[in-house]
Amino acid sequence: MDKIIVLDFGSQYSHLICRRIREFSVYAELVPFDISMEELKQKNPKGIIFSGGPSSVYNSDAPLPQKEIFDAELPLLGICYGHQLIVDKFGGKVKRANKEYGSSVLMIDGESKLLDGLGSTVRAWMSHGDEAEEIPEGFEIIGHTQNARAAAIANKSKTVFGIQFHPEVVHTEKGTNILKNFVLNVCKAKQDWTMEGFVEKTVDEISKIDGNVLCGVSGGIDSTVAALLIHKAIGERLTGVFVDNGLLRLNESEEIEEMFKNNFSLNFHKIDAREKFLSKLIGVADPEEKRKIVGEEFIRVFTDFAEKKGPFTWLAQGTLYPDVIESGVSKGPAAVIKSHHNVGGLPDWLNLQVLEPLKELYKDEVRQIAKILGVSEKLLKRHPFPGPGLAVRVIGEITPGKLSIARKASKIVEEELWDAGLYDKVWQAYAAVGNDKAVGVVGDERKYGRIVTVRVVDSIDAMTADWTRLPNGVLEKISNRITNEIEEVTWVSYVISSKPPATIEPQ
Repeated sequence: MDKIIVLDFGSQYSHLICRRIREFSVYAELVPFDISMEELKQKNPKGIIFSGGPSSVYNSDAPLPQKEIFDAELPLLGICYGHQLIVDKFGGKVKRANKEYGSSVLMIDGESKLLDGLGSTVRAWMSHGDEAEEIPEGFEIIGHTQNARAAAIANKSKTVFGIQFHPEVVHTEKGTNILKNFVLNVCKAKQDWTMEGFVEKTVDEISKIDGNVLCGVSGGIDSTVAALLIHKAIGERLTGVFVDNGLLRLNESEEIEEMFKNNFSLNFHKIDAREKFLSKLIGVADPEEKRKIVGEEFIRVFTDFAEKKGPFTWLAQGTLYPDVIESGVSKGPAAVIKSHHNVGGLPDWLNLQVLEPLKELYKDEVRQIAKILGVSEKLLKRHPFPGPGLAVRVIGEITPGKLSIARKASKIVEEELWDAGLYDKVWQAYAAVGNDKAVGVVGDERKYGRIVTVRVVDSIDAMTADWTRLPNGVLEKISNRITNEIEEVTWVSYVISSKPPATIEPQ
């Protein structure tokens, strides 16, 4: 299988480069920026991409790739920091510049394989504080913006390219076309990465493991697909466990139990652990601490079950690529955004081996696999739900009252989206509640009640997201129902922040 290797220099977009390349059926893999030349040769890539990153190439502690990579005679594309690395290492000069963050107009200068077919101008997303002052000998400028003279450069004889902007983000017009030009036209990579092939390969690999597997199933698409893949490989050696942690959506526990018992032939068990989880969270307000408490308690519950019903050798989870990058345990120097309970919260005393069949995949790829495995449309359309559940949608200390508000308000949001024919057209929708209160008027009386925050976003893979422009009428219905049907609420607000800079979940 042909592959493109992406060297991770710490950008939060590093995984997104891989995600975009996989869109056109070419496998892309993220590796540490300092991967050895020997390891790189073993992967036999068709081309290499340097990601962006927060560093400056002229700093003494700047992350640098092995120098042999520049002499490897493989097609090379540098993005943002990667662009500056190419300028620096081929003999050019990089300088500090005015920080440029946001959309700029890229003007195409001349012909090149990289920017072929883009026209004379495109919108490009900038996020940098350095720029190329002098380009190296043998390179030419193939694109510029008002603030960056060398926004795109090329050494056509060496098939080496550098671009100051980010083609991997949706804010760059025709960004996928740029990556496609590099991967297909410059690197000549074959389009042989398919989910059918992934299923076949993964089932074959899992079928060779020894011992029984315990899989946590939440009713979401990720853990369900992970369980179905493993079941396809080892059959009755898999046991699925659903834990009711008291942090679920309204009526969700009953719905999940019914779904697994009626639709899948798994060996299924439900554990009522509501009291255990909620007692551990009493008085805890810090979001990271809440996430880790939930993660560790999940493992305790699974470990207790394994000791009673085992023996089990493996604990399976539906970990995805975005979980890994946000938890700061990716292969590069990216910063931690937030710990995911199935990634950053695993305790040292875990005595089961971890099996994560989906950890190299993105959400849309998982949904493709779900279709291959025959998962129902209802589950395919179900919105993602965070592993820590309402612990991250109840801001501050978790109380029974705030949990009740979050459950009821989120249900109203979902119902109104279904009625408007919008539920399966948005990525995620919910209501959160914190400690903020506001004065309202009920009848002729003053009332001091909670503020509920509604969040609805559009996305493809959860790596980036934009707030959904809901019709005013739908927003009005949501607000009216929440304030009328939930006695404790006086105000409803709507989030209009995208990711980045915000995250999809509030904590």
